[in-house]
Amino acid sequence: MNPSRKFIDFLVSWMGIVAVVGLLIGGGLALWANSYTNDQVHSQMASQQIFFPKPARWPQLASEAGQQVLTGQQAKDYADIQILGDMNAMSGGQTYAQLSSKSRADPTNTKLADLVATVFKGTTLRGLLLNAYAFGTIATIAGWSALVAFVGAGLLLILSILGFLHGMGKLRLPSEKA
Repeated sequence: MNPSRKFIDFLVSWMGIVAVVGLLIGGGLALWANSYTNDQVHSQMASQQIFFPKPARWPQLASEAGQQVLTGQQAKDYADIQILGDMNAMSGGQTYAQLSSKSRADPTNTKLADLVATVFKGTTLRGLLLNAYAFGTIATIAGWSALVAFVGAGLLLILSILGFLHGMGKLRLPSEKA
């Protein structure tokens, strides 16, 4: 084997090993981020003691009726179906901004002012729950990233080992003459 080819084999193989270490570290951090973020979403949601109504008021939530909201996806379902559905039912589909404008134009209408306050609270809670969903989604992405990093590290390790074997003359490519 050509000495410069042997050097290149070893150089590329060592670069592969360095990349393997980087992928293992990155994968480990992504796995930690997945676990930490999921734990945070779960503990924060558990402390709020939010439960889906039983029986479900909205057909889309029938499978979750009576369950506690503990995951990002459940937080999204509760926010987008339960809270938004309830707010739309009581406000005729009007948003907080629309109701607030009407209330400012009619400051003596206490019923409208109460509705504005209720929709504001619902909108705020909905936004907070959607943040839990966003962090749950980030945790899922981190988990998939960890898996990809670990698979990549495994493949690069195999290729690096093959490169070292080739550099030592213990492995020949089909295009190389014996």
